[in-house]
Amino acid sequence: MPVKNRFAELLPEITAWRRDFHEHPELQFDVHRTAARVAELCRGFGCDEVVEGVGRTGVVAVIKGKTDSKGRVVGLRADMDALPIIEQTGLPYSSKTPGKMHACGHDGHTAMLLGAARYLAETRNFDGTVVCIFQPAEEGGGGGREMVADGMMERWNVQEVYGMHNMPGIPVGHFAIRPGSLMAAADQFEITVTGKGGHAAKPHECIDSTVVAAHIVVALQTIASRNVDPMKQVVVSVCTVETDSPAHNVIPQTVKMRGTVRTLDPKVQDFVETRLGQIVEGTALALGARAEVAYTRGYPVTVNAPENTAYAVEVARAVSGQVDPDTPPLMGAEDFSFMLNARPGAYIFLGNGDTASVHHPAYNFDDNAIPFGASWYAGMAEARMPAA
Repeated sequence: MPVKNRFAELLPEITAWRRDFHEHPELQFDVHRTAARVAELCRGFGCDEVVEGVGRTGVVAVIKGKTDSKGRVVGLRADMDALPIIEQTGLPYSSKTPGKMHACGHDGHTAMLLGAARYLAETRNFDGTVVCIFQPAEEGGGGGREMVADGMMERWNVQEVYGMHNMPGIPVGHFAIRPGSLMAAADQFEITVTGKGGHAAKPHECIDSTVVAAHIVVALQTIASRNVDPMKQVVVSVCTVETDSPAHNVIPQTVKMRGTVRTLDPKVQDFVETRLGQIVEGTALALGARAEVAYTRGYPVTVNAPENTAYAVEVARAVSGQVDPDTPPLMGAEDFSFMLNARPGAYIFLGNGDTASVHHPAYNFDDNAIPFGASWYAGMAEARMPAA
């Protein structure tokens, strides 16, 4: 693919951007330094329009092609935020902010899209408009939802949108994607169990909320094992259990539990929400206690449109020739789903090699992946809007 040579030339500069972002990680919407640097670079590239503050702290950079005979507009998205993790890589460009780390490779995503923006602004070898989307708050804040709600798609007439995420375990330069559901919906729940507290030596005078909570944890696993079609993926995880007393000799009055539900099918998602409430309340009632559930819908399922997935595969094959077009879906979640719900498009994985997993304190983005990812971003624009 012709852009590969240019990105090989730009690799030292793009790597420097990436490592600068890595040294200065920012969380959720508080990405002011990162966003300002992104905007500064895009203006320096000669982008036709650079707008900050979209969806609170997002940046949009617009690049017009040499021609615009059909009014085509393609969006390319990268996320900018880091994670609240203490870095343990020992790298010379490790995080300078204790407790914050780019442990998911968003620094790499941002740098690759910046590289693509520079190349596209230099060449403009396409017929239409590219909208480069630099998004805050992917890690739990819903920045994708905020940018869509801020009218981004309508304001710039985005017609289709593409995103990418690095993936440890896949060789560098290889791609993986699938049509349909690629990543799961991520819902949250909080359960409050209320019993009757008392002295641990007199359990017969109490209604032990801890025992009730334990039964609920076990019973919830029957949703996946006995209530949902085994061919439909679902994960129900209770992740925290907190009593109202830290004492070793007190039966607590209340227990709070928090967890997550992951599904790939909206009908299964609806069913699990209902069934979870039934199990929690019924189990507590059977044991003489009360239980309440607060259930919150989170990121939706990330759904790749089949036609747009085929376009993404074609460009990936042109870039590297190594593409898995039917990779298994993941139960992790991604708020690019909000953009895919607003416009057709596709989300693809780019190999990060044999590295620590994302969200691990020893994770590091492999800079050797940069030419492949930047080439794919730029290639999507050129392939979907071929020069007139």
